[in-house]
Amino acid sequence: MKKTIFITGGAGFIGSHVVRLFVTKYPTYRIINIDKLTYAGNLENLKDIENESNYLFEKADIVDANVINNLFAKYKPDGVIHLAAESHVDRSISNPTEFIYTNIVGTVNLLNAARLIWEDNLQDKRFYHISTDEVYGSLGNEGLFTEETAYDPKSPYSAAKASSDHLVRAYNHTFKLPVVISNCSNNYGPNHFPEKLIPLAINNIKNMKPIPIYGKGENVRDWLYVIDHARAIDVIFHNGRDGETYNIGGNNEWTNIDLIKTLCDVMDKKLDRAPGTSASLITFVKDRAGHDLRYAIDSTKLMTNLGWKPSLQFEEGLEKTVDWYLTNEEWLKNIVSGNYQEYYKDMYGSR
Repeated sequence: MKKTIFITGGAGFIGSHVVRLFVTKYPTYRIINIDKLTYAGNLENLKDIENESNYLFEKADIVDANVINNLFAKYKPDGVIHLAAESHVDRSISNPTEFIYTNIVGTVNLLNAARLIWEDNLQDKRFYHISTDEVYGSLGNEGLFTEETAYDPKSPYSAAKASSDHLVRAYNHTFKLPVVISNCSNNYGPNHFPEKLIPLAINNIKNMKPIPIYGKGENVRDWLYVIDHARAIDVIFHNGRDGETYNIGGNNEWTNIDLIKTLCDVMDKKLDRAPGTSASLITFVKDRAGHDLRYAIDSTKLMTNLGWKPSLQFEEGLEKTVDWYLTNEEWLKNIVSGNYQEYYKDMYGSR
């Protein structure tokens, strides 16, 4: 194989799309998917490529330094694409400690292992850390996050991710580890765990359950189709400059309430319901503690320097997303019931 690439969190929402892209696009790369398989890690996301000759799965927790060191020694990767993270803000508010361990300690373990295995030869090596726009805090009604925006995290989740970003940069500066970082806006698309806004709403609408919206639904997010994010990761991994940060966004801002109303219209058409049926399910609930008002990303650097741009308009991407969930009802049923966690045992339990 030409290269061996570790992709951490490769069974998760974004990670599974990155794994699929790399396995199919680069048949001479050996892709090692490292995932703990927590509630959000689902190997069913990768059923279509799990038997490819250049794909391997390793069940491992990045918080366990010994396990990570052993994996680096075993496979001697040329690159790391690090997506493994606790990422749900609400969960970080109820249990911050878990986020500290996974997002900070786990990242340091990977950095240390990469430094150890690459110390005699940094040529053509790369540690790529995937982060979030939430590290920048909250915007007012105007302006965009750029790569120069000061960090101002507001939740335990974003604070943990901000810390990991700083550590990655520190290893680049102090130890000359070849790194790149990207900070991305909200993703949507197939295989999204249904605690997040769009898949949660799709599932609730399908089952005629209330759609919970924080506050008055006035919070603004920039949305990016997950496959476009995977494409950006591909471009940055191969062509980004060492030590640089790249912001990835969809140039696609929506208030939560306008997004959900648009989704409701799409669902009414897809389910052949009377207009307004789905919107009647909208229910406003108590706002999240410290809820950031607005995120919006300026992707000019990525588009200008590396030639990437989003491929889909939001309405088209949203329709594709709805079609996927309605076509893959069994996947959603397994997620909601928890049965998806049996897939690992069925696939790997006897190995």
